[in-house]
Amino acid sequence: MDRIKIDSEYIKLQDLMKFCGLVGTGGEAKIVIQNGEVKVNGEVCTMRGKKLRAGDKVEFDGTEIIVE
Repeated sequence: MDRIKIDSEYIKLQDLMKFCGLVGTGGEAKIVIQNGEVKVNGEVCTMRGKKLRAGDKVEFDGTEIIVE
């Protein structure tokens, strides 16, 4: 499980996925999110602009990331 510290109030889901290297491009993030392959706090999330804040957990392709 990885931890990512953000300096702002939130980070959008697609931006977090790109930043962490889970996907190579925003287009790839859009596809995997809309296909229901990403979970936020244990639930499938299909909103690529979902605002993630400290304490949120993202799961994709066997990787878990906690936002701090």
